[in-house]
Amino acid sequence: MFDKQNTYIVYDGDCPFCSRYVGLLRLRDAIGKVELVDARSSHPAVGYVEAAGVQLDNEMALMFGGNIYSGADCINRLALMTTPSGLINRLNALVFSSPQISRAAYPVLRFGRNVTLRMLGRLPIRSA
Repeated sequence: MFDKQNTYIVYDGDCPFCSRYVGLLRLRDAIGKVELVDARSSHPAVGYVEAAGVQLDNEMALMFGGNIYSGADCINRLALMTTPSGLINRLNALVFSSPQISRAAYPVLRFGRNVTLRMLGRLPIRSA
Protein backbone atom coordinates (compact mmCIF):
# COMPACT_ATOMS: atom_id res chain seq x y z
CA MET A 1 0.00 0.00 0.00
CA PHE A 2 1.30 3.44 -0.95
CA ASP A 3 1.28 6.10 1.76
CA LYS A 4 2.90 9.48 1.05
CA GLN A 5 3.98 9.66 4.69
CA ASN A 6 6.03 6.45 4.51
CA THR A 7 9.71 6.46 3.58
CA TYR A 8 10.65 5.45 0.04
CA ILE A 9 13.85 5.63 -1.96
CA VAL A 10 13.14 5.71 -5.71
CA TYR A 11 16.24 4.78 -7.69
CA ASP A 12 17.26 3.22 -11.01
CA GLY A 13 17.24 -0.52 -10.43
CA ASP A 14 19.22 -1.08 -13.65
CA CYS A 15 22.10 1.06 -12.42
CA PRO A 16 24.65 -1.08 -10.60
CA PHE A 17 25.94 1.92 -8.60
CA CYS A 18 22.47 3.07 -7.53
CA SER A 19 21.38 -0.43 -6.56
CA ARG A 20 24.53 -1.07 -4.55
CA TYR A 21 24.37 2.35 -2.87
CA VAL A 22 20.80 2.00 -1.61
CA GLY A 23 21.45 -1.60 -0.63
CA LEU A 24 24.42 -0.67 1.54
CA LEU A 25 22.77 2.17 3.44
CA ARG A 26 21.65 1.18 6.89
CA LEU A 27 18.63 3.42 6.99
CA ARG A 28 16.36 0.81 8.53
CA ASP A 29 18.65 0.76 11.58
CA ALA A 30 18.38 4.54 11.90
CA ILE A 31 14.79 5.40 10.97
CA GLY A 32 12.84 2.18 10.66
CA LYS A 33 10.93 0.94 7.64
CA VAL A 34 12.24 2.12 4.27
CA GLU A 35 10.89 0.83 0.97
CA LEU A 36 13.33 0.68 -1.94
CA VAL A 37 11.49 1.33 -5.21
CA ASP A 38 12.90 0.65 -8.67
CA ALA A 39 12.13 3.72 -10.81
CA ARG A 40 11.52 1.37 -13.73
CA SER A 41 8.57 -0.24 -11.93
CA SER A 42 4.93 0.78 -11.83
CA HIS A 43 5.02 1.45 -8.09
CA PRO A 44 2.83 4.45 -7.14
CA ALA A 45 5.83 6.23 -5.56
CA VAL A 46 7.40 6.49 -9.05
CA GLY A 47 4.44 8.41 -10.46
CA TYR A 48 4.19 10.51 -7.31
CA VAL A 49 7.78 11.79 -7.44
CA GLU A 50 7.60 12.31 -11.21
CA ALA A 51 4.41 14.36 -10.77
CA ALA A 52 6.35 16.48 -8.29
CA GLY A 53 8.94 17.23 -11.00
CA VAL A 54 11.65 14.67 -10.24
CA GLN A 55 13.35 13.49 -13.44
CA LEU A 56 14.25 9.92 -12.58
CA ASP A 57 16.60 9.58 -15.55
CA ASN A 58 18.76 12.22 -13.87
CA GLU A 59 18.21 11.83 -10.15
CA MET A 60 17.08 9.50 -7.42
CA ALA A 61 14.47 10.53 -4.87
CA LEU A 62 13.79 10.13 -1.19
CA MET A 63 10.27 10.47 0.18
CA PHE A 64 10.49 11.10 3.90
CA GLY A 65 8.15 12.80 6.34
CA GLY A 66 5.83 13.90 3.55
CA ASN A 67 8.69 15.65 1.69
CA ILE A 68 10.52 14.72 -1.51
CA TYR A 69 14.28 15.16 -1.76
CA SER A 70 15.95 14.51 -5.10
CA GLY A 71 19.41 14.51 -6.62
CA ALA A 72 22.06 16.11 -4.41
CA ASP A 73 19.47 16.89 -1.73
CA CYS A 74 18.57 13.20 -1.65
CA ILE A 75 22.12 11.92 -1.10
CA ASN A 76 22.74 14.68 1.45
CA ARG A 77 19.61 13.73 3.40
CA LEU A 78 20.48 10.03 3.20
CA ALA A 79 23.96 10.74 4.55
CA LEU A 80 22.47 12.62 7.49
CA MET A 81 20.03 9.79 8.23
CA THR A 82 22.27 6.71 8.07
CA THR A 83 23.89 5.08 11.07
CA PRO A 84 27.65 5.52 11.59
CA SER A 85 28.16 1.74 11.55
CA GLY A 86 30.09 0.22 8.71
CA LEU A 87 32.77 1.70 6.49
CA ILE A 88 30.41 2.62 3.63
CA ASN A 89 28.04 4.49 5.93
CA ARG A 90 30.89 6.37 7.61
CA LEU A 91 32.35 7.36 4.22
CA ASN A 92 28.89 8.31 2.95
CA ALA A 93 28.31 10.52 6.00
CA LEU A 94 31.79 12.05 5.78
CA VAL A 95 31.42 13.03 2.12
CA PHE A 96 27.75 13.72 1.58
CA SER A 97 26.67 15.21 4.91
CA SER A 98 27.81 18.54 3.46
CA PRO A 99 25.17 20.06 1.14
CA GLN A 100 27.92 21.84 -0.81
CA ILE A 101 29.91 18.68 -1.44
CA SER A 102 26.72 16.81 -2.36
CA ARG A 103 25.82 19.48 -4.94
CA ALA A 104 29.34 19.47 -6.37
CA ALA A 105 29.64 15.67 -6.50
CA TYR A 106 26.18 14.78 -7.79
CA PRO A 107 26.77 15.79 -11.44
CA VAL A 108 29.94 13.67 -11.47
CA LEU A 109 28.05 10.70 -10.01
CA ARG A 110 25.24 11.17 -12.54
CA PHE A 111 27.75 11.32 -15.42
CA GLY A 112 29.37 8.07 -14.25
CA ARG A 113 25.95 6.44 -13.97
CA ASN A 114 24.95 7.53 -17.48
CA VAL A 115 28.21 6.35 -19.04
CA THR A 116 27.96 3.00 -17.25
CA LEU A 117 24.35 2.47 -18.36
CA ARG A 118 25.30 3.21 -21.98
CA MET A 119 28.26 0.82 -21.80
CA LEU A 120 25.96 -1.88 -20.39
CA GLY A 121 23.43 -1.25 -23.16
CA ARG A 122 20.69 -0.22 -20.75
CA LEU A 123 18.01 2.22 -21.86
CA PRO A 124 17.00 5.40 -20.05
CA ILE A 125 14.16 4.88 -17.55
CA ARG A 126 11.45 6.44 -19.69
CA SER A 127 12.53 4.31 -22.69
CA ALA A 128 12.31 1.05 -20.78
